[in-house]
Amino acid sequence: MNQHILLITGWGGGTKLLNSLQQALQSRGHQVELINIFNALDQHILQQHVEKAKNFDVIMGWSLGGQLATLLVDQIDQQYYEQKVLITLASNPCFVENEQWHTAMPKMTFQIFKQSFENNAIATLKKFGFMVCQGVESTKADFIMLQSLLQAQKIELLEAGLKLLEQLNLVSILKNYTGKQYHLLAKQDYLVSYKVCENLQKLDAKFLQAELISGSHGCPVFHYEDITDKICQYLQKIE
Repeated sequence: MNQHILLITGWGGGTKLLNSLQQALQSRGHQVELINIFNALDQHILQQHVEKAKNFDVIMGWSLGGQLATLLVDQIDQQYYEQKVLITLASNPCFVENEQWHTAMPKMTFQIFKQSFENNAIATLKKFGFMVCQGVESTKADFIMLQSLLQAQKIELLEAGLKLLEQLNLVSILKNYTGKQYHLLAKQDYLVSYKVCENLQKLDAKFLQAELISGSHGCPVFHYEDITDKICQYLQKIE
């Protein structure tokens, strides 16, 4: 059965980065709407996206987009008692480490990054883009490709995104979610440790499946065909 999928991109680059993934999924018969990140700390904006997302079968996101997808399925569950399929790509439910979740970016590292962004947003975004591509042999070529796909973002949206990355801790949502959830993580990811995969499996949620694939944090951009295969196999299996 073909699914109606809402796909949310990651922080800093715009939706163009996931155009190839969107098209690959559509070529397999799925309907895919691709949207940018949004400020989920604003309740009005969050609710607008909940109203939109409840019309889809699958809510999926990359990195911060995966966290936003998690927030949306939780809100739909709470408000409408409907369990949507959740899929996250290279996404950590808690991006900055805390006492309960250590497999994340150290607080000090994140603070330095945030300060760097405040001082020079353009240079910091470029550095972040390189981190997205880091960890694999094709890093330099991937970075050139990534640069060609980037779209200018509003500074307010980027600042809100950093606050989300700093504050969101969605571990308990994933642990308690009774809908189906599938998490794909990359072995060579420089920003989200491959160990998150094991941590997610340990949550022992009823319908949680987590899997490791080869690639960098930018795997949905550079390995969209492999990821499309994985997603389609998963969706077929749960029908």
